[in-house]
Amino acid sequence: MIRRGSLNVSVADYTAVCVAGILNCFHLVIAFATHPAASRHSMKDTLNVLLSRLRMKQLQLLIALDDHTSLHKAAGAMSMTQSAASKALQELESMFEAPLFERSKSGMIPNQLGHCVIRYARLLATDLTALCQDVAEIRSGRGGRLAIGAIMGAIPECVVPALNDLHAAQPGLSIEVVEDTSARMLLQLDEGRLDLVIGRAAVAADPSKYRYHPLDDEPLSVVVGYEHPSLSRKEVTLRDLTGHRWVMYPSHMPLHALLEREMDLAGLEMPDNPISTASTFVTVALLQSSADLVSLLPTAIATLFARQKMLRLVPVKLKSPSQTFGIVTRKGGVLSPPAEQFIELLHGRKVGQVGAQLESQLVQNQKTA
Repeated sequence: MIRRGSLNVSVADYTAVCVAGILNCFHLVIAFATHPAASRHSMKDTLNVLLSRLRMKQLQLLIALDDHTSLHKAAGAMSMTQSAASKALQELESMFEAPLFERSKSGMIPNQLGHCVIRYARLLATDLTALCQDVAEIRSGRGGRLAIGAIMGAIPECVVPALNDLHAAQPGLSIEVVEDTSARMLLQLDEGRLDLVIGRAAVAADPSKYRYHPLDDEPLSVVVGYEHPSLSRKEVTLRDLTGHRWVMYPSHMPLHALLEREMDLAGLEMPDNPISTASTFVTVALLQSSADLVSLLPTAIATLFARQKMLRLVPVKLKSPSQTFGIVTRKGGVLSPPAEQFIELLHGRKVGQVGAQLESQLVQNQKTA
């Protein structure tokens, strides 16, 4: 039995209600997407048709068609005959009164409406998978799951302390952490594979579809391998490093654009022969292998490796302002209790850090007064 407020319900009933709720949300979204300028009556008709005729097997077929671009292969993946798959697709397209795929020599390619329906079908499939996992964990007495995406610079001083606090409060909670670029993690957020992202919403094609709460800045540092000859000067310029080869982020990433801006402000050209990688592990391994290499990393990451005597921070004063990162969630999405608690911990730690900084500054001012 699962207790919800003053009601006791069985796991089976709870699962059925959750599935029905997810399907209702899916149906409503599709009704709006299909008839954006239609009357309320037409939208209601479409919704009624979907509620009465739409089946999960049809949505699974859509996902299989998107994966395989072939009705024959999709039918095989679904353990259906090709004629049954063709009939299911025809029924689905009749509900929307429009084709969802373009038939071509290269296979079945989703059109604009098809892409829209497939996107929500994947969301629904992901939510149902999460639902089954949650129900299984409730049955076994464990505490649910949480999937977090985070950019590299936010992990050491922001994500890890909050995760430790969350784990201490909920030791039975299953936690997944994905470290990647904001752009790729936002796609996973759209697909429902992540509950929230600690990153930047501004890199998305449509930032308005997310809720964004600024959290902190991400200062950057120039770094070299630990075996690099120590630099005796208190301040080094980018021009002093012109004899070095750069390990830099790929051109589509914000930190690459920031380095370009810094080089331009220093009156320098971007290196002609850089090593390009988005991997921190590759960057650190390369820097350790050669004293001729230099790179740019988030200060939190650079400091972490410097403490382990793997990197050295070069005292280069960058002119560009630090980029801000924050908490990104889907607009209109409902956060799970673990996600809400994690966000509260992030905000709580930020407030505590600001308070500690103010207190330290006050003490310093009193000493100098």
